[in-house]
Amino acid sequence: MEYSPSEENQKFSLRKFESMLKTNNIVFFDSNEFETIIHHYLEIGKVALAKKAIKLGLDQHPSSVNLKLFQVEVLIFENHLSDADAILSDLFELEPSNEELYIQKANIHSKRDEHKEAIAVFMKALEFSEDNSEIHSLIGMEYLFLDLYQQAKTHFMKCIDLNLEDYSSLYNIIYCFEFLDQTQDAINYLNWYLDQNPYCEVAWHQLGKQYVEINALEKAAAAFDFAIISDDSFIGAYLEKAKVLEQLNDHQEAINHYNITIAIEGPTAFSYLKIGQCYEHLGQLEKGLEFYHKAVKEDPAFDEGWIKISAFYFTKKDFLKALFYVNKAIDLDAENADYWLFYSKINERLNYLEEAERGYKRTLELGEISLNVWIFRGDILIKLGELEAAKYNFIQALEHHPDSEELEFRISGICLSLNQSESGYTHLLKALHTNADHVFIIEELFPEIYQRMDVIKFIESYKNSSRQI
Repeated sequence: MEYSPSEENQKFSLRKFESMLKTNNIVFFDSNEFETIIHHYLEIGKVALAKKAIKLGLDQHPSSVNLKLFQVEVLIFENHLSDADAILSDLFELEPSNEELYIQKANIHSKRDEHKEAIAVFMKALEFSEDNSEIHSLIGMEYLFLDLYQQAKTHFMKCIDLNLEDYSSLYNIIYCFEFLDQTQDAINYLNWYLDQNPYCEVAWHQLGKQYVEINALEKAAAAFDFAIISDDSFIGAYLEKAKVLEQLNDHQEAINHYNITIAIEGPTAFSYLKIGQCYEHLGQLEKGLEFYHKAVKEDPAFDEGWIKISAFYFTKKDFLKALFYVNKAIDLDAENADYWLFYSKINERLNYLEEAERGYKRTLELGEISLNVWIFRGDILIKLGELEAAKYNFIQALEHHPDSEELEFRISGICLSLNQSESGYTHLLKALHTNADHVFIIEELFPEIYQRMDVIKFIESYKNSSRQI
């Protein structure tokens, strides 16, 4: 329900109502005043005061449909759906063509996850509505709940047809296009929209993002420029333009744009991070480090900043400092597999093999199961003399990488080291059959096994038989 009382009248009604609550003296208000008061409290989230106003309003105006609709709205908000439904049933008998009754009825269906039923009721409400925009938006949202993005898009487009400045619906339309993977259709729609509303910074911004999706970077940059022309304080446009400039390798100009965002809204850890990355690309590594430190100073909980500092010291081979800073990143996000992988690499450089193995194990637990991680961990276990653990690691790895001769050679070497000859030769045969040239793996990891006469004969026998074939 929409209300537009004058500001003075609204303030007067609110003062009178709040004065009455303080003195406990009952004061008469007309129903319109109660509607204004209730609407105000609901708008600012003071539901308890709204409920008091509804009760007093209905005591003084028991037949007011609008006050009962407010009562229904609060009941739905508080999930008392059966009570709200009962009141609506009575109201339908009084005013069967009141669109607000249908809207609230549909809201009850929606709360019950009966989205198809909600849509049907909203469609009925359209028959009685003078302003269809709100209802089409509500129908669009119901279709989103059902994951029916094409239908949702249709109704949000009707909102735009009725009100070009309905930016919420515009965002929802683009969301639907993106979900349906209809990037070119989104571009076409936004260009149509901009023909109608050429100074809409929101549309230019969205158009730029769509051009980025198809890697039309020059067009994207131009769209973001138009967004900035339309609103020169639009932070999002400057940020997106800066990202595009990075992709175009114009890192100095990207820095300029990130600096503009800082000038407009103040520094953020993200903007400092991006500036630091740009300086890195420009070969100014120390300058990049300076901005990474600014990023973590601005937000000490910004783990991406700490990992960048760690990476800087890693490239400088200052592994102790790299370890110090990667630990800060892990403390902030212990579920990040990339951080644990980097932690392991640093510890390996420092020859802290137990810690490196622990890191690789945690990396695997977090879902990073690429072949190299299994191999890195297993090879460290071999160095530590933990052959059974290494064997189990590689057998687990085979479940994910069944055709890897690198794993087969390693398992073979371990089995032969453990005097498990039958299993060792079985895995060695599989490895040779997959790629005999990689037999050097056994030579490097298990030199004593590689020099054994029985192993040498087995390998030579396989190679000779392969040449004959």
